[in-house]
Amino acid sequence: MVLKDLTITNFRNYKNLTTSFSPNVNIIYGNNGEGKTNLLESIYVLGLTKSHKSLIDNHLIKNESQYARISGVVNNGLMNSKLEITIEPKKKQLKIDGNSITKVADYLTKMNIIIFYPEDLELIKGSPMERRRYLNIQLSQIHPNYLKVLNDYNKILKQRNEILKNYNRTKKLNQDYFDIVTDTLIEKGTKLYLYRENYIKNVNQNIRDIYYNIMNIKNFKIIYNPSVNIEVYKRQEIFEKFKEQLNRNYEMEIKTGITSIGPHRDDFDFMIGNNNLKNYGSQGQQRSAVLSLKLSEIPIFKSYKNTYPILLLDDVFSELDDYKKNNLLRYIVNDIQTFITTTDLKSINQDILTQAKIIKIENSNIVCKEEV
Repeated sequence: MVLKDLTITNFRNYKNLTTSFSPNVNIIYGNNGEGKTNLLESIYVLGLTKSHKSLIDNHLIKNESQYARISGVVNNGLMNSKLEITIEPKKKQLKIDGNSITKVADYLTKMNIIIFYPEDLELIKGSPMERRRYLNIQLSQIHPNYLKVLNDYNKILKQRNEILKNYNRTKKLNQDYFDIVTDTLIEKGTKLYLYRENYIKNVNQNIRDIYYNIMNIKNFKIIYNPSVNIEVYKRQEIFEKFKEQLNRNYEMEIKTGITSIGPHRDDFDFMIGNNNLKNYGSQGQQRSAVLSLKLSEIPIFKSYKNTYPILLLDDVFSELDDYKKNNLLRYIVNDIQTFITTTDLKSINQDILTQAKIIKIENSNIVCKEEV
């Protein structure tokens, strides 16, 4: 997958910018505060409709502007597609080849992105919500139906919680209707569990060797921790376990007005042997763990989509010593379009520089483009 060109209007600190990219490595460099990370962020927003840095879309609109717009041509190995996203204070519009798209799920699969950036440490240090959000984003890129199932689950979850809270107030409950809502929730949740467990399993096929190659530390893995106690990941077994545990928690849920278990309470851990990196890992180990996670996803995307994702690396090389840089290089191959930001070209390995397109940013403008 290749992003061939990009046009930005009123995005962050950019007024207007149009540029083209190499299908291989693109290095975006300049001093801090010039707009390197914002350019990378615009690529992410174009592909995924949301920022990885801000949950509030209005923050993406340039000061004193009424809207922000990003567009670009993406080639998936078979055909070009022009993607466009327009962000206004109270709405967002998506287009593919000039046609408006109303379902986000139909848009997300067109441009697949994996990003690594300094704040990624929150994947380990942050709350389970951060990790669930990340898992949902990755799965939504690969499986068009995942986002629909997730949205359905969240709607039914809200409905079930409202029934529980209403019972707290009125002491009235339509048991038949409540049972139907609960079974529907379990059905949607079961599908999410199957998607998530399979994804983590695929990640673990690659991540152990990647982490060892970068850190020279063995026995690294991701552990999926569903809030439902699941022993066998088969549809009927998950459904029955989910229902059994909800029934067991019924009295507690009536009192609290909250659905106590389900995919909305899931988590996953980064482990070296039996040690959770959140509690026992150094910052270097944690950073390399997240980087290994991202790199382990590359072959998963290739397997499902028959094309590599676009790789965004925000200032990653400044955090690595020469040993780790060289080990990282083996995963940046010519078939993967890669964007790297840096304040210093000297921090980039010469092997990468020789195949890269270099884009220098000053004051939110491209002042130099060079094919090395």
